[in-house]
Amino acid sequence: MGRPYPPEDLSRPEFSGKLDRFEPAPDLAAWIVRTFIDADGELYNPDHAHLQQANLGVLWTSADNSRNMRMVIGQAELMPPMAMGKWQRGRATQQIEDWFDTFPDFLLTFLAPAAAGMDDPSFCALVEHELYHCGQERDAYGAPKFTQDGLPKFGIRGHDVEEFVGVVARYGAGAAGVTEMIQAAQRRPSVGLAQIAGACGTCSLKVA
Repeated sequence: MGRPYPPEDLSRPEFSGKLDRFEPAPDLAAWIVRTFIDADGELYNPDHAHLQQANLGVLWTSADNSRNMRMVIGQAELMPPMAMGKWQRGRATQQIEDWFDTFPDFLLTFLAPAAAGMDDPSFCALVEHELYHCGQERDAYGAPKFTQDGLPKFGIRGHDVEEFVGVVARYGAGAAGVTEMIQAAQRRPSVGLAQIAGACGTCSLKVA
């Protein structure tokens, strides 16, 4: 498969002294497209077909991004960055353009020390997890949206059943973090069969 690995100085920041660093990874970006997005890719996934027209920017980082006592090892963002002040957004935009000589549709960031120690299936599952977040917007009828130029209208997609099914089918339940849910589904219900979606306010909002 020949997957790219992060630079040594980012993989072991405690020894290199390069803490909280970000470096463009054009070789990783090319590998992601070639492996998962191109129709003749070794691990082509049709769920990512809309990304054939996307520009992906990819970064390695040594910066810790722990949240709620959980280590974040990958992140997908829609570009351009918006949730910041005008100067902050301008500064971030300039930095991204300097990194990639153009402006990507999505920015994928991977934690180098974690990626360096992952086996191939685990790393592929991580990459595809982030790719599943890189979605195409849908209209009120569920049809994909396009720009006036006929290109996909991109957006960030949250965790949903399609992402879980896709990752589980390709890499197993552990990769999607749903092992316990699947084990529970395979057991006989402890109380009894039930249909509660219609009685749940959150579910009702989703299907309204």
